[in-house]
Amino acid sequence: MDSYFLFPQIDPVIFSIGPVAVRWYGLMYVIAFLLANWLANRQADKPGSGWTRDQVSDLLFFGFLGVIVGGRVGYVLFYSFSNFIADPLYLFRTWEGGMSFHGGVLGVMAAMAWFAWRNKKRYLELGDFVVPLLPLGLAFGRLGNFINGELWGRTTDVPWAVLFPNAGMLPRHPSQLYELLGEGIILFILLQLYKRKNPPAGNVAGLFLLGYGTARFIIEFFREPDAHLGLLSLGMSMGQWLCIPMIVAGSGLMIWGYTREKNGRENTVKKESKA
Repeated sequence: MDSYFLFPQIDPVIFSIGPVAVRWYGLMYVIAFLLANWLANRQADKPGSGWTRDQVSDLLFFGFLGVIVGGRVGYVLFYSFSNFIADPLYLFRTWEGGMSFHGGVLGVMAAMAWFAWRNKKRYLELGDFVVPLLPLGLAFGRLGNFINGELWGRTTDVPWAVLFPNAGMLPRHPSQLYELLGEGIILFILLQLYKRKNPPAGNVAGLFLLGYGTARFIIEFFREPDAHLGLLSLGMSMGQWLCIPMIVAGSGLMIWGYTREKNGRENTVKKESKA
């Protein structure tokens, strides 16, 4: 007999007061923001960090803005462009749902570029400061998806399969939890351990792009493709195609960082030998 877990029907609204409703997914965003703020302030408080708490506050505000704007614009462009062409105001109807992580990354990168220019900080070092803050936020976001019973996985008969009420009568992979683990907890641990090795500037950001892209690419094999898109060329989902540039960019950034560091050491040795 097939075994699976029956997902309980959880109201996406935790509670409401008049027209104001507090939703599980919104709560996950708040927790993610508070965690990022705590981690960033811990880093800023270290001697010689070059950061103040006011700068951290500004960075998180503009980063959060970048996530929201970039995530929405990215979703519309990557996943629902036909709706936008038919009705440009669709871009602003956020209450209908639709956020793209890849779009959110682009939004954060744009916000970071502006912040770096305004505060006279090196972009690569700024990226290394920011990306370790992201995975736990991603983990809580995926937990929000799971609680909402959305973005479920493909049908399966594994013992831990889940029957989602809104996904028909077949058990599915709890791909939200796979992403919580791979893109969230594991990636967070990897970045923290790698950061302690004092890698070249930009390499922590590179590892994030490489790690997230790889984890998401693999997990997409277990996640149900978007119904209106299905699988694209080569049997890959839109999420997988969007991960390829991340993997390439992350690998290139890390290779470039180590090459730059090696060349710097060799130049230093040459100068010392001539002295």
